[in-house]
Amino acid sequence: MGLRHFLTLADFSSSELQALIKRGIEIKSGLQKGELYQPLQGKVLAMIFEKSSTRTRVSFEAGMAQFGGHAIFMSPEGTQLGRGEPIEDTARVLSNMVDAVMIRTFEQDKIECLAKYASVPIINGLSDTYHPCQLLADMQTYYEHRGPIEGKMVVWLGDGNNMCHSYINAARLYGFNLRYVCPQGYLPDEDIVNSASDNVEYFSDARVAVKGADLVVTDVWASMGQEEEADERAKIFAPFQVNAELMAVANDDALFMHCLPAHRGEEVTADVIDGKQSVVWDEAGNRLHAQKALLEFLLTK
Repeated sequence: MGLRHFLTLADFSSSELQALIKRGIEIKSGLQKGELYQPLQGKVLAMIFEKSSTRTRVSFEAGMAQFGGHAIFMSPEGTQLGRGEPIEDTARVLSNMVDAVMIRTFEQDKIECLAKYASVPIINGLSDTYHPCQLLADMQTYYEHRGPIEGKMVVWLGDGNNMCHSYINAARLYGFNLRYVCPQGYLPDEDIVNSASDNVEYFSDARVAVKGADLVVTDVWASMGQEEEADERAKIFAPFQVNAELMAVANDDALFMHCLPAHRGEEVTADVIDGKQSVVWDEAGNRLHAQKALLEFLLTK
């Protein structure tokens, strides 16, 4: 296998993405049984963080440690990136020192530039446009609880943001139907929607969209960098809150997911996120196992 990057879900085929789910479950099972599996001994992952993180940093760092490798945390304040070193120069330098680079940043263009000039795998840990690693965890979580997601109905409520874009990609690649419910002015990118037009549909009414849903997903109303818009967004997004009344319209066995961190009482009520339909803690934990499957795929094949 030649050099592969993971910048969006579309960088992998449907069969590869399905295989990652099953491999993540196998890796998780082995870890829970106490099995020692270290295929990345001597391997180093550079982790560039231009956005703050809990789950992304801990899952990648723990995953590399469990696999026998090592992860290096890099922030703009502590590296030459913060002093304006071109991203293409950083890509060339790091390619001579580490085995892969994970970057969590604002611009998708920056990630694509890094990949263009790197000679090691580049992993998108989050950008303003996509969050593909989270979708690996979400798809693994659904499979563990309900089996294959192919043909199921998934509803996204809230901002047409990076998570919404990644769910649109996932709908096409994993074969489920996606209804996205967003206020006007906050719709997902039209080109991304058009790329999966056979699998996605826009709804303006949350209750209509959620009827018959197998999975309901939301995210914070104001993402990192949008804090000044929080009060305005709270008014606009209020009709899209996921609460018990809304979940009652979904299928009885519908699951609820949220990539976290969550704001209880805003995009989701406490009784939903802490309730029996919520699988957010498994979802968060599966970031570790899904990403270990990804690292294994990129660095050992």
